[in-house]
Amino acid sequence: MSDTLAVATRGLSKKGFLDLEVDPELDLVAEINRLKKEKNAVILAHYYQESEIQDIADYIGDSLGLSQKAASTDADIIVFAGVHFMAETAKMLSPQKKVLLPDLKAGCSLADSCPPALFREFKKKYPDHVVVSYINCTAELKTLTDICCTSTNAVQIIESIPKDQPIIFAPDKNLGAYLKKKTGRDMILWNGACMVHEIFSYERIVKLRNRYPNAKFIAHPECEDHILAMADYIGSTTGLLKYTINDPATEFIVATEAGILHQMEKASPYKTFIAAPPENNCACNECPHMRLNTMEKLYLCMEHELPEVILPEWVIEHGRKSIDRMLEISAAAGLVG
Repeated sequence: MSDTLAVATRGLSKKGFLDLEVDPELDLVAEINRLKKEKNAVILAHYYQESEIQDIADYIGDSLGLSQKAASTDADIIVFAGVHFMAETAKMLSPQKKVLLPDLKAGCSLADSCPPALFREFKKKYPDHVVVSYINCTAELKTLTDICCTSTNAVQIIESIPKDQPIIFAPDKNLGAYLKKKTGRDMILWNGACMVHEIFSYERIVKLRNRYPNAKFIAHPECEDHILAMADYIGSTTGLLKYTINDPATEFIVATEAGILHQMEKASPYKTFIAAPPENNCACNECPHMRLNTMEKLYLCMEHELPEVILPEWVIEHGRKSIDRMLEISAAAGLVG
């Protein structure tokens, strides 16, 4: 977790809401909707949340897009059903709003793989390099970043940088390797990765494709290179969803967190979606951090307005510069995000 992430506890135990019980007969959907109206709150749900949370959210999407949506509303409270770096980004874009996270332990293996203190020392080795960081990083890492990027605009961000300007890319080595191949740029890569996107089994996917010969195989660029090499389409989570809607194929094998299948099935109920299998028999294509958020925790979070994400002003000021620079480049290139 980012060193800059603070939590207002107001006397709660160290376990937070884990020691609070919710009446099993309580109508959580009705209660959450009531609290949303009473508190003028907006609920954001990342595609990787459980289906019940997605269905009750005001907005569903990728992390940056959700934060931008929340910033454009007149809501007083932002409830981010996602992981902590996403809530941090929402706070950076809406510093005047209260930002809540249903479970403070909902971290991110990718964000955690790049501790800001270590990256600061790493950066000193390459003083002439521009730092481009994937949006999936902590708020503090964003303060050490010149330009952020998303999986949607990453290629355009890299290509916007002069070819004679050396680049450090953090924190995802797999996305970085994909960008090196796509852009031809020789970048220095931080050795970080997402645990979910590194668990897919090449052998099992090959067997699955043989079983479903008409299925398109689509993958997120956080996957390893040997997985991406056999993909029919590579794109952000939103990009994958749009592809399944627009492509005439009726069967898709999907290599990203399995939560997105809910939206794919809702958008194209007549199509078949198969989660790409992991290397073992666990549900490793479900992010354990994302799945820490539950309807009960969402209710308690809104009822008590805790845990709250609080960032120092200097982090908001310096970190937001890297996001603003990305948005400027994206706007110039005609991209949304």
